Amino acid sequence: MAKALDAIDRRILKALVGNGRLSNAELAKEVGLSASPCWQRVRRMEEEGIISGYTALLDHQALGVGETVMVEVQLEHHDADSLEVFTEAMAKIPEVLEIYLMAGDFDYFVKIAVSGTQGVEEFLREKLFKVTGLRHSKSNFALRCVKQVAAYVPG
Repeated sequence: MAKALDAIDRRILKALVGNGRLSNAELAKEVGLSASPCWQRVRRMEEEGIISGYTALLDHQALGVGETVMVEVQLEHHDADSLEVFTEAMAKIPEVLEIYLMAGDFDYFVKIAVSGTQGVEEFLREKLFKVTGLRHSKSNFALRCVKQVAAYVPG
C-alpha cells in the first residue's frame, strides 16, 4: 500500500506538474527541503507509481496538426475480445492522443490531433473505420483549448 501523501509530497508533485524539468536542487529549494530528502521523496513516489513518468508537452499547432477532435465511438459488441481489439488498434495510431473506455451513451472517447478537416476525414476513413467491430462514431471539433494541465494533485 502506498504511503499517504503529506503537504510536502503534494508541493513536490505540483512543482513537477508545473515544470517536470526542474533539477532536484531547484525542486528542493522550491518546496523547502534539502536535496537529499527531496530526492528520496521523489524516488519513493516514482517507485509507488504516483509519478508514472516525465514528458514534454508539444504545441500541435506549431507541428501542423492543430485541430483537436473528440471522437465518440460505439462498438457492435461489448465482449472482452472486441474491447481489446479496439483498444489495441487505437493505441497503435500516432494521431490518437487519449483513449477512454466510457460508461454511458458511447463506448470509447478518442482524442486525436490532425491537420484540418482533411486530416479528420483521412483518420476516419483510413484508420478508425477499418477497425473491426465499429458500429458508429461521432466527431466533435474543439474550437480552442481553454485549460490544459498534465495532472491533478488532490488535497
